[in-house]
Amino acid sequence: MSTLITPQLVALDADLGATPAGVIRHLAELVVAAGRATEVDGLYTDAITRENKTSTGIPGGLAIPHCRSAAVNEPTLAFARLAPPVDFGEPDAPADLVFFIAAPEGADQSHLKLLSKLARSLMKPEFTASLRAAQSDQEIVAIVTAVVSPVAVPADSAGEPALSPAAPSGGTGTGTSASTMTATRRLVAVTACPTGIAHTYMAADALVAAAKHAGVDLQVETQGSAGATPLDPAIIAAADAVIFAVDVDVRGRERFAGKPVINAPVKRGIDEPAKMIEEAIAAADNPNARRVSGSFDPAAEGASESSDHIGQKLKRALLTGVSYMIPFVAGGGLLIALGFLLGGYEITKVADTVVLQNSLFDLPDGGLGIYLGAVLFKIGALSLGFLVPALAGYIAYGIADRPGIAPGFVAGAVAGFMGAGFLGGIVGGLLAGFTAASFEKLTVPRWLRSLMPVVIIPLVASIVASGLMFLVLGGPIAWLTTALNTWLTGMTGASAIVLGIILGLMMAFDLGGPVNKVAYSFAVAGLGAASITNQAPWEIMAAVMAAGMVPPLAMALATTLDRRLFSLAERENGKAAWLLGASFISEGAIPFAAADPLRVIPASMLGAATTGALSMAWHVTSKAPHGGIFVFFAIDNVLLFVLAIIIGVIVSALSVIALKRYAVRRTESESESESALVTA
Repeated sequence: MSTLITPQLVALDADLGATPAGVIRHLAELVVAAGRATEVDGLYTDAITRENKTSTGIPGGLAIPHCRSAAVNEPTLAFARLAPPVDFGEPDAPADLVFFIAAPEGADQSHLKLLSKLARSLMKPEFTASLRAAQSDQEIVAIVTAVVSPVAVPADSAGEPALSPAAPSGGTGTGTSASTMTATRRLVAVTACPTGIAHTYMAADALVAAAKHAGVDLQVETQGSAGATPLDPAIIAAADAVIFAVDVDVRGRERFAGKPVINAPVKRGIDEPAKMIEEAIAAADNPNARRVSGSFDPAAEGASESSDHIGQKLKRALLTGVSYMIPFVAGGGLLIALGFLLGGYEITKVADTVVLQNSLFDLPDGGLGIYLGAVLFKIGALSLGFLVPALAGYIAYGIADRPGIAPGFVAGAVAGFMGAGFLGGIVGGLLAGFTAASFEKLTVPRWLRSLMPVVIIPLVASIVASGLMFLVLGGPIAWLTTALNTWLTGMTGASAIVLGIILGLMMAFDLGGPVNKVAYSFAVAGLGAASITNQAPWEIMAAVMAAGMVPPLAMALATTLDRRLFSLAERENGKAAWLLGASFISEGAIPFAAADPLRVIPASMLGAATTGALSMAWHVTSKAPHGGIFVFFAIDNVLLFVLAIIIGVIVSALSVIALKRYAVRRTESESESESALVTA
């Protein structure tokens, strides 16, 4: 195993500029000069992207910028002792000690464990004091090496091997505990960050130290890149509360179901560990405290407890409903399209009769094609019929977990029966979910608890939500839905083009987020009303799908036209974006938008709006709700569909290149001005 740090990777008492970006770029240059990375720009871009997500300053005048990058050849540490210090976002003091951790995308476990040891040691005052007192590059290397590769010393009295004094205590998995004390409280915690290298382990050690000081027994599970050993179920069962200091999803979250929870970003575990311990103890004593649900909603990843207001809860519930609805719609829509391909458009009139009265051994007039077309059409129609119930059921699930599913599906079925459609499904799902969730605060006898989630909650929530749909809300929503469909169906000429522009802007605004999902759901909800005489829903579907394909394809083209403007990782993502875009997966552009949102998103919206407008103007139709170019057989005017996409892709690609070139020139001129001021 190669050495993580060498004298060539150390800068002592150096003036590396006044900003974190300047420090990170200089350290990236050291890594490349040492032959441990292939290019400065790619490594710098990946590191600064990580820095922009969450500042890496930590208390005590420290900073640990870090990243995984395709430009890195082997795990590397670069170190700078700054004079003057630089503000990395920590309120107590600017950083004078900076470790830059550069890991390749496929770093092995042994290297990652060494990096985690370094991160944990930064929480020890004696370690940072020795770094500040060091007189040479070689001394820095020796101090760090003693931590990440400690020398074994003879076994202690218990016969266990011990590490040198510089080695950090604790380990990955169950972490360190204060169980040797007589603790009045028992807590468990999970720490995790996106890269799983530094913050994960530093937050664990900070929480353990704070718990020990408070006389609390704390067990920590670190879900980092070096691997994770799950907490013993008995320890979790005995815990009074749980702390999630995470920026990503908690693996095995259901293990903590029912426990009072404090949820916050991982950096808060480093900055305010004592306060989090206090909050966890208070939550354990509060019967109304927020608790871990039995499942995990990806839309809530990294969300702090303070941000869990009604708007955030509604957004998560709607996204959950749409994400579970899409497989019904995508599969059903493609089956309907195949039914049309084999049986023709008239199959809608005879499908029920053919499926019930004919078989493979008794084919209808028209032969095997008509029979298979009828079967495929009917399967697709039945699948598409779950659109509203599935949407409502899983919206309720997103709010109330499993007890909300049944009342949500029932309310969605009622909405479909009354003609309230997509809007009725949303309202019914919200009613069912909030009704079911209201039971969480009730205190019931022990003998009744087992009946609550399987009988009482579904029964009462179904009566309330479906009853309100029947008696009060269903009629007005059905009228609104009918009026909306009539208005859209009547859109022609300029009005249809404006609608295409709006849908294109929505599809590219957040690339798979809530706004994108609203536009997509609006399109698929209308497919059931489409017919040969009413093709407007098919035109809307084509515009939405074409516009959604533009952002990833545009980023792929841009990385091909001007490679210098993109990091190595982005250029690799650009290769994958060709296929993602062709498949109508808008999320293929997310890595680019995350790295440079102020340029990528406006450029994507411009191209997507162009494509949406052209698709509507040319009356392109799609009977399939997903699949991109691979469902060409379900797209009428497919050549115009492709042409609209090509034009939008070119518009977006040239726009993002122009914006990035302007930004580069501006950044260089600003840097020159800053340098002149410093020199003066």
